[in-house]
Amino acid sequence: MTRTFAPGSRNRLSPRDLERFGSESLFDRVARAVCRADCLPRKELYEAWEVARRARRRYRGGRVIDVACGHGLVAHLLLLLDDTSPTAIAADPVIPESAAKLAAELVRTWPRLADRVTFQRARLADLALAAGDLVVSVHACGALTDDVLAACVAAGARVAVLPCCHEVTRSPLDAWLDGPLAIDVARAQRLIAAGYDVLAQTIDPAITPKNRLLLGAPR
Repeated sequence: MTRTFAPGSRNRLSPRDLERFGSESLFDRVARAVCRADCLPRKELYEAWEVARRARRRYRGGRVIDVACGHGLVAHLLLLLDDTSPTAIAADPVIPESAAKLAAELVRTWPRLADRVTFQRARLADLALAAGDLVVSVHACGALTDDVLAACVAAGARVAVLPCCHEVTRSPLDAWLDGPLAIDVARAQRLIAAGYDVLAQTIDPAITPKNRLLLGAPR
């Protein structure tokens, strides 16, 4: 019996998986680069792709800031999907050593990415955001999502976050909404109150059960 190739698997993509991505679509070309790098869990490829492509449907141009970037795939994808963004910062307090391997493979495949993505061992508070930036964070854990939203509002930056690890406390809405959903609804409302146009989307739950994507831009 053939096993399903589950997009939410934490198994690492490797050269053995190259034949699964045989077309010349951008996704398959990215996936082949990821396979050659042999360092990224499968779910991170699919999460990064879903967040990046949905963000680019709404927001073009601007400097990209990838907060809690991990291997920095989102930052690279956002430049591939819209070449009018000049540069990206991929920031994380702990950047995996293999991030450089993935970046090198992506640059080898797309030379125009060379010297445009800068990795910084940094926390959100260390970053100087600006109006016009596109700030993205995939699985901004716990209160980091709130900090990202607050920093974007203060700077007038656009934002796309995929929250996770919700820090749930008792709420008057407990009888209507589960705790994590109530938290994300409150986050969307705070953006709206701050003068943002907000879009709430979901990505395929087969990729991750923490699949609520919140996008916002100043009006």
